[in-house]
Amino acid sequence: MEVAARYLGARPRTRWELERRLRRAGVEDAVVERTVERLAKLGYVDDRAFVRWWAEQRDRHSPRGRRMVEAELRQHGVPRDVIEELRGSQLAEPALDHHGLPASEDERALAALDRHLRGRPIPEDRKAVERIGMYLVRRGFDPETARRAIRTRRETA
Repeated sequence: MEVAARYLGARPRTRWELERRLRRAGVEDAVVERTVERLAKLGYVDDRAFVRWWAEQRDRHSPRGRRMVEAELRQHGVPRDVIEELRGSQLAEPALDHHGLPASEDERALAALDRHLRGRPIPEDRKAVERIGMYLVRRGFDPETARRAIRTRRETA
């Protein structure tokens, strides 16, 4: 329980991450299972809460597309059924706009683009625009969303 408490002190963790950490520390499987179950009952380990926290952190600090966020969640051991369950409500259109965070995929793409450009205008050079579009695609936005973000930014500049 001590190892788990220290590990959970830094940030929320998924069930998979916690189990992996405890096993790495040499804790027996039976103790790992009991510890994780107890922490889950107490509300310290909750994959659904982790998904909401991760999506909010991404929107706040480094906006990414839904596909990229889902891939990151899978890397953290979030089960596919939890991602599928929360996809429509939390990842696609999170209700976070009252905190000043992007509320839609298009707004996330614009936030990522603004962060990337740092106040500079979008260049007229076709190659430069393609590079900016590929930047957004690498961040998990689909090509059409990237094109809309670039078009919107050009129109407002």
